Amino acid sequence: MAKVVHIIDVDSGNICSLENAIKKLGYEVKLVSNAEEAKTALPEAERVLLPGVGNFGHFMDQVNARKLEPLIKEYILSGKPLMGICVGLQSLFAGSTESPSSKGLGLVSSKVSKFSSDTKSVPHIGWNTCTSSLYTISPEKHYYFVHSYAKIGTEGLSEQGWQYSTCTYGDETFVAALAKDNLLFTQFHPEKSGQAGLDVINAFLTGNKHEPESNNSNNPGSGLTKRVIACLDVRSNDQGDIVVTKGDQYDVREKDDTKGVRNLGKPVEVAEKYYLQGADEVTFLNITSFRDSPLHDQPMLQVLKRASESVFVPLTIGGGIRDTLDPSTNKIVPALEVAHLYFRSGADKVSIGSDAVDAAEQYYANNKQKTGKTPIETISKAYGAQAVIVSVDPKRQYVADPSETNKHVYKTQHKGPNNEEYVWYQCTSKGGREMRDIGAFELAQAVEALGAGELLLNCIDKDGSNSGFDLELVQDIKKAVKIPVIASSGAGNPGHFVEVFEKTNVEAALGAGMFHRGEYTVKQVKEAMQKAGIVTRL
Repeated sequence: MAKVVHIIDVDSGNICSLENAIKKLGYEVKLVSNAEEAKTALPEAERVLLPGVGNFGHFMDQVNARKLEPLIKEYILSGKPLMGICVGLQSLFAGSTESPSSKGLGLVSSKVSKFSSDTKSVPHIGWNTCTSSLYTISPEKHYYFVHSYAKIGTEGLSEQGWQYSTCTYGDETFVAALAKDNLLFTQFHPEKSGQAGLDVINAFLTGNKHEPESNNSNNPGSGLTKRVIACLDVRSNDQGDIVVTKGDQYDVREKDDTKGVRNLGKPVEVAEKYYLQGADEVTFLNITSFRDSPLHDQPMLQVLKRASESVFVPLTIGGGIRDTLDPSTNKIVPALEVAHLYFRSGADKVSIGSDAVDAAEQYYANNKQKTGKTPIETISKAYGAQAVIVSVDPKRQYVADPSETNKHVYKTQHKGPNNEEYVWYQCTSKGGREMRDIGAFELAQAVEALGAGELLLNCIDKDGSNSGFDLELVQDIKKAVKIPVIASSGAGNPGHFVEVFEKTNVEAALGAGMFHRGEYTVKQVKEAMQKAGIVTRL
């Protein structure tokens, strides 16, 4: 009979993937979500995990509201093994500058603080190396981080009996993992770190601690990698099957219309294929509504649940993340509840499109005052900025002189049809079908202020062109914000990924059609990047 692992579940992010990782390693999982369950389960538990995602204060509020803090401390003092993940690690500390009024467990006397954004993008999102092999954490492997706050520096940890692994992001070194007696805490997400992460979880479950080893500073693959993301446009076809599709300028039907919607495979199988090829993340974009309401979008929820059983890298879902009418009750359900449904089904991030344009326009109409009620604000407040991606769908608009528009413009190397020298990018909504009176530069700054943690930067002019990313647009938007940017639209071969990483400081790039059609694999893209000297995870 399989051994049982208990997870303390306080509704903080994607528990589904952690459950699946533990099950894949041959264990059963039981969730503990309140004091009554904990009083029964924890005295008998052999292994306990404490995962957390997002806002420190929200996480600790949930722990305290469920009266779990004394029971967690009691379990730790019992000498039995406990592993904390992400905010689970941060909860060890006395507090966090993210939520000054919230107290942590206080097992480490110092506090967690925010990364400086003076020289780098914040949040820290991506695959990075660590400095030791606590519990098989290897300096030769990459682990997935997604956070804005960390224990920066290591002062006082050794004196308090902690062993630690560190990670460097830009000019700051922070704690990547802590170990002491029966305890292991990781800032990275092992359940989203591929086989390397599964090895760490397995080492904890089997008690394989390992002694710390010094990092090889000459390791050519060390540091934060550039991410390659595989994107799957998902919809139902004419027969009601859920398929991966791809078209030109959002037209996903075959030219011979008798063949219907272009079918490029089943979403879960395609996602697993890209994971095995080395994709750093997988994004599902639900480009049609399978149901009257995303609350009842069972096909997409099932896609997420099944994908998270075999794909151990971050999963993003876009489409339908908004305040929505529940047809069964005729009541409006907030976007936060919709996002929660997808997080519980296996998503790590949600992507917001048209509603982000609405929110940005409202932000400027209100003299840059936040309402606290937009989907971006409510979701990021609960789950952290890193859980919210804004998908931008802009289209080029040329002008002969900057005075012709009140939007942000720049001088382009690619002149317009009438020899215009200046360009701005007009945002669209509803899948590119509706033009909006806001520029991409202005939208990017607005959604960053509202709490978005990352931008997915598409380009309607480049979509389906296989001519490479819009490098000018990418670099212009990078100047607008301090959050990470994902370049999208136009990738046709591995050289386009090399080009965007060499000529811009973008953190990630996304491909779709070139992968779906079998012209190139994710592995081939990464091999080309490595050959060009770009740090990536193979």
